[in-house]
Amino acid sequence: MGDYTVFHHMPWTGTYSIYFFVIGISAALFFFSMLSWFRPEFRSLRTGAFYASFILLVIGGLLLIGDLSQPLRFINILNPFYLNFGSPLAWGSLNLLLFGIVSAAYFVTLRRNDEAHSRKLAVIGALLGLGLPIYTGFDLTVHQSRPVWNTPLMPVLFVALSLVSGAAVASFLARGDEKLLGALRHLMLWTTGAVAAMLVSFLGTTSYGGSGQELTFMLMTTGSLGMIFVGVGVVLGTAAPAVLLLAPFGHRQGGVMLASLLLLAGGMALRYSILIGGQIVQTYF
Repeated sequence: MGDYTVFHHMPWTGTYSIYFFVIGISAALFFFSMLSWFRPEFRSLRTGAFYASFILLVIGGLLLIGDLSQPLRFINILNPFYLNFGSPLAWGSLNLLLFGIVSAAYFVTLRRNDEAHSRKLAVIGALLGLGLPIYTGFDLTVHQSRPVWNTPLMPVLFVALSLVSGAAVASFLARGDEKLLGALRHLMLWTTGAVAAMLVSFLGTTSYGGSGQELTFMLMTTGSLGMIFVGVGVVLGTAAPAVLLLAPFGHRQGGVMLASLLLLAGGMALRYSILIGGQIVQTYF
């Protein structure tokens, strides 16, 4: 009888949650670099945010390549005739490739002090960067057999997580600039509120869904993922920094730094628990 036992594995490993984390921050930091051309308080972030964005983009690309059973297959995405445009993965790969190309061109124009072309490339790159968290959420949403993933909230949630995590990293690049820290604090506060609202909706629809959703809700809140999702993701990484940013201490540099650290921990925990939580039920049946 044991000969017919099927062991179900998670096709999406925890490595992908790290990729979601770094690529979301990369997109947000590029967005802040773009804002520096239009908002004076972001001007000091122009180069620092972009360099950090580019480094994280390279790390994210290496994570994806390393996850392939045959890493050299990544070369296939350079060939548009190879891509199957009926697959969401093809559009995601193309978006990532174009974002990398624009980022490289933006680097060159920044080094040449070519402001006219840098401004245009910044806008194009920011739009392509926005597509990265949208695509990440969409890639999960289309899986109808995964009750936690199959919600239209997922792309919006990943955009909000990208902005709040990127703002948290940008706060460490602000170097005590009070105007910039104030703008980032407001951004973190509003995006954290948006994340919290979506988590409430997400948990409500999951807890009162079908049997698969209800079981997933139990596993994510009181089961094996409870401490990561609820403890770190919801309480420590979402509710606590929101309260901190609203308090008088949260208006100071030290308060913003502490809130940023909590938001980064929460952002990683939420991405990991959502990724694994969407697959964990199928490992039992």
